[in-house]
Amino acid sequence: MNNQPSTTNHQQPTNKVHQFLTAPIHQSTKSRTIFWFSLALTFATIYGGMVLQQAFTGEYVIQDDARQHIFWMQRFIDPGLFPNDLIADYFQTVAPWGYTNLYRLMTWVGITPILLHKLSPIILGLITTAYCFGITIELFPVPIAGFLSSLLLNHYIWMRDDVVSGTAVAFVYPFFTAFLYYLLRRNLFCSCLAIALEGIFYPQAVLISSGILILQLCHWKKWQVYLSHQRKDYLFSGICLIVALIVMLIYALKSNGYGPVITADAARQMPEFLTKGKSEFFTQEFGHFWFSGQRSGMLPRLGTTLPLIASFFLPFILLLNSKIVPLKAVTKNLGYLLQITIASLAMFFIAHLFLFRLHLPSRYTEHSLRIVTAIAAGIAIALIIDALLNWGKKPGKIAPNKPILSLILSGGLIALVVLEPTWLKRFPRTDYVVGSVPQVYEFFAQQPKDILIASVAEEVNNIPAFSQRSILIGGEGYPVPYHTGYYRQIRDRTLDLITAYYSQNLNQLEEFIQEYSIDFFLVETGSFTPDYIRQSNWMMQYQPAANQAIAQLETGSSPLLAQIGDRCTRLQVKNLKIIDANCAIAKKISFARRI
Repeated sequence: MNNQPSTTNHQQPTNKVHQFLTAPIHQSTKSRTIFWFSLALTFATIYGGMVLQQAFTGEYVIQDDARQHIFWMQRFIDPGLFPNDLIADYFQTVAPWGYTNLYRLMTWVGITPILLHKLSPIILGLITTAYCFGITIELFPVPIAGFLSSLLLNHYIWMRDDVVSGTAVAFVYPFFTAFLYYLLRRNLFCSCLAIALEGIFYPQAVLISSGILILQLCHWKKWQVYLSHQRKDYLFSGICLIVALIVMLIYALKSNGYGPVITADAARQMPEFLTKGKSEFFTQEFGHFWFSGQRSGMLPRLGTTLPLIASFFLPFILLLNSKIVPLKAVTKNLGYLLQITIASLAMFFIAHLFLFRLHLPSRYTEHSLRIVTAIAAGIAIALIIDALLNWGKKPGKIAPNKPILSLILSGGLIALVVLEPTWLKRFPRTDYVVGSVPQVYEFFAQQPKDILIASVAEEVNNIPAFSQRSILIGGEGYPVPYHTGYYRQIRDRTLDLITAYYSQNLNQLEEFIQEYSIDFFLVETGSFTPDYIRQSNWMMQYQPAANQAIAQLETGSSPLLAQIGDRCTRLQVKNLKIIDANCAIAKKISFARRI
């Protein structure tokens, strides 16, 4: 008799916590939903703020991928920049229309492309968070599930460099989640608008959305698939698919002028696409190729596995008895997550089948499956919390402290999600590049706009963004090998650069300078050694030039550029020297004549 009041006293706080945490919307107050939604946005703001803090640590800071995708947009401010620049022209041509014109529009109100790419991630993150919360509530109307799903999706996106980059891929998360939300709400206009935005920012998402729309017409009941009998379903999907077809036709008919897309057979013969290549695709390891390969795999660069692991529990939880998991009764339309998964996987395998013609296979799963697993994980964890709290309310002699234990376990699950970033490596992952030689950037920025800089040093990759001047070629991001017309020129440039840079032949160096109208060489101390070339995955792709340069250096002979004296050095900072190309030729000719 004495134990009963104690049990009741324990259950009172448990009941209140249970109601607060897992009560469905129809059994809860509106303020509770607002609380969890606001909390989700708060965390998204904190994470975005952490990214902003890194973005503004100095004057010369830019995200790694943005170096090649953003630099050319400075033409919006000064059309005279990058004249006759192959690299700038290429990236401008292949950039999606919506993404390009958003950045152009922002320059009209005084926001530069470099600034916008730093400001946009936090905005895109907040929009994605809001839609993820809304999708979860539509599928499982329990506010804490929306919070957990949104938080896990934030952990996903801030452990990758997609949203952080502010490039076209950054927009797939807000626009794709918007489409999923409005599709659930059966809002025709907004669904069509979301598809149109996907098409002008990240066209691959349109193909996934189209697959989902087709699957919406299929229903599953008692192990049988049948087509919808509702005319309104065909009308909704049909109109959305027409919009998708229009935007994809516009995208497909856009000519880039850089030749056809490379074939799979041709790519297999190129070191760029093989293991350790700068565009690695074909690898011998089965698991890496199909699952974790950055370009070939389903879920590359996960960053965190918690959402993936938790999402796998959802199907098993739903199979449990309703007495164990009573809250599963309020789930609805969870087959929607399966439709997204099927559509994504279908496009993934189709992209492998028509390799490179639909761009990279990973683009069809890496974003959508992150969204699916984050939502599924949030719902699964909320169901487990509800089951634990229900278990805690049932009297038991074996575990008299069940109410307290259930609260501790539930709190532990929530803490596991909230505190996950504390043990994630490099959270948030920004991949911001911080310029370390401002004197070099300032020097080039003061030169005429039509100069061309040649170098094998990694620092040359920063010049277009930080100095707004053209480079002959850079090893990071610029040698994109998918369009044959573009890459043929890039490959020729790189082979010629390596040959001339390490040449002992005056005529060869002079011909190189004249052919490409080189104005300056950016020379790195230590670059004239065999190991420097061997350790450069970028240069080692370009054979036989790289091996010939190594063989030449191993004889002990010194390349002409290494012999240039201080008279032609316009600036020396740390381990970098800026050499006037025309001066170098003149001095070497004068030296040769004296001999």
